[in-house]
Amino acid sequence: MLYSSRHFSSLRADASSVSNRSNQASIATRASGWLITILIIIGSSQVSAQERKTGPDLLDAGLEELRKVEVKSVYSASKYLQKVTDAPSSVNIVTADEIKKYGHRTLADVLRGIRGFYVTYDRNYSYLGVRGFARPGDYNTRVLLLVDGHRINDNVYDLALIGTELPVEVDLIDRIEIIRGPSSSLYGTSAFFAVINVITKQGQQIKSLEMSAEAASFGTYKSRLSYGHKFRNGLDALISGSFYDSHGPRHLYIREFDNPVDNNGLAESVDYDQSKSLFAGISYHDFALRGVYGSRKKGIPTGAFSTILNDSRNRTIDRRGYLDLQYQRVFNNQLGVLARVYYDSYNYDGTYVVNYSSTDTPQPVLNKDFSRGNWWGGEVQLTKALWRKHKITLGTEYRDNLRQDQGNFDLEPYALYIDDQRGSKNMAFYLQDGFAIRENVTLNVGVRHDYYTTFGGTTRPRLGLIYHPAQKTSLKFLYGEAFRAPNNFELYYTAGDTNKGNPGLKPETIKTGELVLEQYLGDHVRMSASAYLYRINGLISQQADPIDGLLTFNNVEKIESKGFEVEMETKLASGLEGRIGYTLQDTQNLETKQTLTNSPKHLGKLNLIVPIFKQRIFAGLELQYASKRLTLAGTPSQAVCVSNLTLFSQKLVKKLDISFSVYNIFDQKYGDPGAEEHKQNVIEQNGRNLRLKLNYRF
Repeated sequence: MLYSSRHFSSLRADASSVSNRSNQASIATRASGWLITILIIIGSSQVSAQERKTGPDLLDAGLEELRKVEVKSVYSASKYLQKVTDAPSSVNIVTADEIKKYGHRTLADVLRGIRGFYVTYDRNYSYLGVRGFARPGDYNTRVLLLVDGHRINDNVYDLALIGTELPVEVDLIDRIEIIRGPSSSLYGTSAFFAVINVITKQGQQIKSLEMSAEAASFGTYKSRLSYGHKFRNGLDALISGSFYDSHGPRHLYIREFDNPVDNNGLAESVDYDQSKSLFAGISYHDFALRGVYGSRKKGIPTGAFSTILNDSRNRTIDRRGYLDLQYQRVFNNQLGVLARVYYDSYNYDGTYVVNYSSTDTPQPVLNKDFSRGNWWGGEVQLTKALWRKHKITLGTEYRDNLRQDQGNFDLEPYALYIDDQRGSKNMAFYLQDGFAIRENVTLNVGVRHDYYTTFGGTTRPRLGLIYHPAQKTSLKFLYGEAFRAPNNFELYYTAGDTNKGNPGLKPETIKTGELVLEQYLGDHVRMSASAYLYRINGLISQQADPIDGLLTFNNVEKIESKGFEVEMETKLASGLEGRIGYTLQDTQNLETKQTLTNSPKHLGKLNLIVPIFKQRIFAGLELQYASKRLTLAGTPSQAVCVSNLTLFSQKLVKKLDISFSVYNIFDQKYGDPGAEEHKQNVIEQNGRNLRLKLNYRF
C-alpha cells in the first residue's frame, strides 16, 4: 500500500516490453471478426424465428412506448430518479443480467467494458483509468465508489476497491450506475472524474436459498450461499456469504530479478488471492439496514518495494466493513426525505520481506506497514418539486474520522519508522435546482461547500443545460468543478530519511466542459457522443524535496485532458443486445507538454449478447482494445486487444444456471505499465484462462 519507506527505494530498470509474436494482434483481430459474424448470424436466425412465433411486440412499438421501456432511469446523477436523457451527465447503466451473461467476476471486469474506462492491474490491486487519467499508485482516489449510496473510499488512502478486494460479491449486484464528470457539487471529495454507484439486490429478487460454485484456471475456486425473502408483513431480508481462493499462476518470470538472490527471476506460487465476504440487508417500509464485511489476503509476486522476489510472506491484507441505516420516504406533498447514519472501518496490513544486505549474502527482514481507519457520519437530504418548474435538492453531511492511524516498523530486529495517530472531521452543505425553463429545456444548477479540519473550506458548482430539440434527441451542455482533498497518507506519511509528510497540502481541483448528444436511431438503437475538455490544477504529486532529498507530496502539476467518445447500443425483445464504443483522448502535462504515463490515446469496446437457443442459451462476447501507453521509463507498452467469451444457459435445467467463460481467448501476451515501486517496466497479465460456474436456486 505504501509508495516507499525507509528501505524501499524506487528502482527503475532498462526499458522492456512483454514478448509477443508480430502477427498475433492481426490474427486475433481477424478471428474476432469471424467470431462476431458467426454469433450475429446465429442470433439473427433466432430473432427471426421468435418474431414469426410471437408476432407484434416491442419491435412494433412507437417512441412513447419505447421510452417507457427502453429509456433507463438513473438515481446517482442528481440523487433522485430521472431518465438518463434528462441527467446532467453522460451515464452508463450495467444490469445484473449483463453481468452474468458477460461472465464478469469483479467490478473491475465490468468497468473494463465501459466506454472511456480502462483498468491497470499490478497483480495486487486494480486501478481505474478514466478519460486518459490513471496515475500509477493513486489507489483510485479520483473516482468515488458507492454501494447503495454509501461511500466506499476509506479515510486513510481514499482507496476505492474494485477487484477481489471489494467486499460486495458481484452476484449481489442489481445494477451499476456510472456517472461521468465531476460531481463534487453533490458528493464532495473524490467525485473528480466519475461516480460509480453499485446498487445491490433485495431479498425478494433472490426469493429463496441460492448457491453458486465455480472453478477456474490457476487453481481458482469460489462458493457463495445466499438467502433472500420478502415476508407478508413487508419485511425484506437478504443474507449472503462467499469465499474465494486462487493459487494464481504457478510460474511468473520477471527478467529484472534474474539473479540468485531472487530465485533467478522466477516467482513460484506467490500470486495467491484469498477473500471472504458477508452481506446482510433488511428493509421494512421506509427503513433499510445494511451490513457489509470483507477480507482479502493477496500475495505480491512482483518484487514491489524492493522486496525479495520469491517469498510467499510478501502480501497485503485488506479488511473493509460498514453498517448503514437509512430512512427514505416521499410524503403526500411530494416532499422526499432521505436520512442515513453509518459506521465504517478499514484495516490494511502489509508484510514486505526486504534485503538490507549490500553483499551477495541476503539478510531478509520483515517490514510491517499498516493503517487503521474508523469513522462514523450521517446525511440528511430533502427533495421537493416547487412551482411546477423547479426540483430542489437540499442536503447536509457530517463525518467524524475517529481513527486515521499509520505505522511502519521492522519486526526483527525491531525498528520503528512511523507511528502516526490522529483523527479529523469534515462537514458539507449542498443545494441543487432542476429548473424546467421550457417543456424541452431544463437547467440544472448545483453547489456544495465542504469544510475540513485539515485544510479549511472549498466550494464547487455544477451547471447543466439539457435541451430536447426533437422527440428522439437530447443535447447536454455541461460545466463542472470538483476537488479531491489530500488524504492522510499524503499529508502525514513520514518515514525516517526517505519520506516526509506535507500537512500544508491543498485540494487538487478540476474544471470541465462537456457537450453530450444522445440520439435514438429508429426505435431500438441509441447513440451517445461526448466531447470534453478537463483542466486540473494543483495536482498532488510525489517528488523529491530539493533541500533535503526526501520524497514528499506537493500541489505542483497542471493537467489538460481533451477527448471525444461515441457509443451505440441496442436491446431487442428477442434477447439480442450490445453496445460498441470508441474513445479518442489526449491527456498532457501543461508545463512539460508531455503525454501522461499510462494514458492510451485510443480505446475501443464491443459488448454483444446473442441468443443461441430461444431464451435459454446466450453467448456474451467482449472485445477490449487499448492503444500504446507510456511507461515511467519513457517507452510505450504495446497496444492490445483482449477478447472474452461466455456461454450462459438458464432454464435448461430447472432452477440451474450454468456459464462457461474463456477470458483472453487468443492468449494475448501483454502487460500493464508498472508504478514507482516496481523494477519492471510493465506488469505481465494473464493469458488465456477459463471459468465454469453453476448457480442453483432451491
